Amino acid sequence: MSNVLFVGGTGQISLPCVEKAVAAGHKVTVFNRGKTEVPLPAGVTTIVGDMKDPAAYQALAKNRYDVVCQFMVFTPNQMAEDIKVFTGHTGQYIFISSASVYEKPPSHYIITEKTPTVNPYWKYSQDKIACEALLKADKTLPWTIVRPSHTVRTGLPTAVGNSEELARRLLAGRPVLIQGDGATPWTLTRSVDFANPFINLFGKKDALGTDFHITSDRGYTWDDIYATIAKGFGVEAKIVHVPSDTMVRYDKSWEGPLTGDKSRAALFDNSKVKRVAGPFTCSENLAEVLEEPIANTKGRMAGKTYHDTEFDVLTDRIAREQSALGA
Repeated sequence: MSNVLFVGGTGQISLPCVEKAVAAGHKVTVFNRGKTEVPLPAGVTTIVGDMKDPAAYQALAKNRYDVVCQFMVFTPNQMAEDIKVFTGHTGQYIFISSASVYEKPPSHYIITEKTPTVNPYWKYSQDKIACEALLKADKTLPWTIVRPSHTVRTGLPTAVGNSEELARRLLAGRPVLIQGDGATPWTLTRSVDFANPFINLFGKKDALGTDFHITSDRGYTWDDIYATIAKGFGVEAKIVHVPSDTMVRYDKSWEGPLTGDKSRAALFDNSKVKRVAGPFTCSENLAEVLEEPIANTKGRMAGKTYHDTEFDVLTDRIAREQSALGA
């Protein structure tokens, strides 16, 4: 049994990891702002605090943790602070990075941990790369880097926009946008499936000083993803395919999530993590993978009234202008 600290612990990926860690017999403490009303398993110790409060955060160093799971570091400044806070106070610091750090466009259709980490399109990914570099350069904090890819639990996988925006448009019979021709393979992983190999990295000597991604072994086309989401809402998806660079011309903020991520194929070789954490399987049934995010999205939308947003206006415009080509 390990004494484990989760920084975060109630989020899209971290909550199932907390649950699995408790079930495996670990002593678990969660540090977060206490803003999310999510029930934690019995026996979890909760410390309410903010990483932006230096006194509260540095107080964590008074305790010795076998493992620290850091889900809330996104910038190099935050990473530098973590190195100061946890050096000498943990046997393993696990940084949750992102599979979006891998090179774009990819030089090989299968991504391994040897794939270069270069993403010139997305600030989010660039900051994660910089965090990884700081950690790798440090010689005092025993570290492990874990890179989730698109992991689902609370939210729907969307090309652009958020879960509720996609669901509303599907239910209203309005067009939805997919980048490219919709046939690009994209890996989706349930958070509960991610959690099993993740906690099996705790305390593993072979996990120290190295990096892993943890994903399903299966990819799906974006057309199939949207069609399955629509079916879960009892409708059919009216898909309009638009080249990614055209979409970015309409909205520059889409460059990172599209050019820097979702417009590229994403298929992963998980043999490295399986050698250390042990064999694992993930659901490959797309309807099952999407069941929980569909249910959670329906729950959030229940009883709410919605009005068109700037996203809706822009989406309608792009769909109309794209569909008019060649007409």
